[in-house]
Amino acid sequence: MSMSDPIADYLTRIRNAAKAKYKNVDIPSSKLKREITQILFEKKYISNYILIDDGRQGFIRIYLKYDENEKSIIGGLKKISKPGLRRYVKVNEIPRVRNNLGIAILSTPKGVMTNMDAKKNMVGGEVICYVW
Repeated sequence: MSMSDPIADYLTRIRNAAKAKYKNVDIPSSKLKREITQILFEKKYISNYILIDDGRQGFIRIYLKYDENEKSIIGGLKKISKPGLRRYVKVNEIPRVRNNLGIAILSTPKGVMTNMDAKKNMVGGEVICYVW
């Protein structure tokens, strides 16, 4: 079965696994998903991840992170740019998420990065999602 929006599926799998309090979740791999996962790891929204090679597409196993009250560190994930309506922003239009308590993940000509990194590099791009 082909998917029309694999990034929305990626975010939904993480959101559902966090809500169900799973320790980890397996997601079919792609270059963009690996880069988004790396950003989530660097910003400490997930505890770890590993790449599993199955001879075909491969999987990303994401280990979710919880606080001492068993509440997920990821409070929310929201897909912004959709296949039917892409959302592009210039440098001076880069959004702030939850008054800078969250991050926006952008796909730019210099690679996938957070909203703060995009402002530092003075580059705009497509807003993929918000994470808080």
